[in-house]
Amino acid sequence: MAQPPPPRRRRPSADSSDSDSDAASPGPLPASVALSAQLFPGQARSLSGVALRAYCLGLVSSTSLLLLILLSPSSPLWRAPFFALALSAFHFLEFWATARRNTLAATTDSFLLTANWPAYAVAHAAAFLECVLVNAFRPDRRWAGSTVVVVVGLVLVLVGQAVRSAAMLRAGASFNHQVQLARAESHVLVTGGVYAWLRHPSYFGFFYWGLGTQLVCGNVVCFFVYAVVLWTFFSRRVRVEEAKLVEFFGDDYVQYRKRVGTGMPFI
Repeated sequence: MAQPPPPRRRRPSADSSDSDSDAASPGPLPASVALSAQLFPGQARSLSGVALRAYCLGLVSSTSLLLLILLSPSSPLWRAPFFALALSAFHFLEFWATARRNTLAATTDSFLLTANWPAYAVAHAAAFLECVLVNAFRPDRRWAGSTVVVVVGLVLVLVGQAVRSAAMLRAGASFNHQVQLARAESHVLVTGGVYAWLRHPSYFGFFYWGLGTQLVCGNVVCFFVYAVVLWTFFSRRVRVEEAKLVEFFGDDYVQYRKRVGTGMPFI
């Protein structure tokens, strides 16, 4: 009895897969796959980029802390590593708070290392330079060496950082480093926690954190420059942002604005 011929085996081609030839072509990538693609080097959520930035900030923090401990008993130059320590802690906490409570929005830009580039970098470089030069060549200047000034500066740095981080954690997905021109589904009006006492607590925090660092550093010139620049920046930003918030939340935000102040003078 004749045997039936064996089934013909189809050779795979460049445009075929293991499925039948009449199977539907693949659709768009699932959201999870698209998100995973952003984790590769050079992408917005690059894991290697996050690791590198975190490592560098940790290196600056640990080195600055060591120098601060070594210099503080004998030299006014301890102020320079203090400034570097405050800066590295600030940038780390910016990313950490975003990743903790607004996870899907966290990117390498959340560290804010290149925010408002290059003006932001120039401002801090100038402050660091003034701190080093003045404390190296004019350590005997009167007001900057005052214990009261240093203590007030430390309080402003600690309170400012705490308020800003608390604001980011409280707002969660409603917080964004950029003024939003359209309301997202996750965007709600936050009025509890630190927002019950301050209308823009993250701005309040950075405003006084910045001034506090200059008091601790003993920077006369940069203290006044910081005050003018920060006040001008936040005054304009609050005006633009609140116009959008009134558009998003209507009378709810208008009433909230009447009840709660910003804590920043004339803003």
